[in-house]
Amino acid sequence: MNAAPDRQIPEEDRLRADLYNFLGLILSAPPDDGLLAQTAALSGDDSDLGRAIVQLADVAKRSGRKKVESEFGRLFIGLGRGEVLPYASYYLTGFLNEKPLASLRRDMTARGMVRSETVFEPEDGIASLMEMMGAMIVGRFGAPANVSTQKDFFNKHVGPWAGHFFADLEGAKNAVFYAPVGTVGRVFMDIEAEAFRMGAG
Repeated sequence: MNAAPDRQIPEEDRLRADLYNFLGLILSAPPDDGLLAQTAALSGDDSDLGRAIVQLADVAKRSGRKKVESEFGRLFIGLGRGEVLPYASYYLTGFLNEKPLASLRRDMTARGMVRSETVFEPEDGIASLMEMMGAMIVGRFGAPANVSTQKDFFNKHVGPWAGHFFADLEGAKNAVFYAPVGTVGRVFMDIEAEAFRMGAG
């Protein structure tokens, strides 16, 4: 969902929000044919992020929906559990549903964010957090968040673990389509962390 049209969001921030939303979407469920086709049509430049996006697009062109769906299951669901557990609580404490989730829920309430009734996963999953960052940037929960607010949320709930998760996804033995998703996420998290470090005191 985009911000209201009368809100003036700088193009750079819209692009950031788009990438957060894309990562959230592609990590929340296996991509359908439409999203797979959109991913295959992505283009990039000669930056680290641009090259990672081109690599992802190339893999998407060679990936069938059923194969990616099967890969998603092995990575994130599995028999009992998947190869990677994409939750802040797990990465930060070694257990699910721990203090990082409680802290996130408090901050979500303070910012007017409510979990969708159709989502049953804990809110500290990587897909949800990517969607929250994108939503804050463009103002889906009120006014667009300023850089300081974005930085605080990122540093508290995303920065301490998301890069590690994406690196694990990049190197997961079952990852083919999702390996370059991991690369895109890891590089993007590094860019965001550095931008917040440089841009918000």
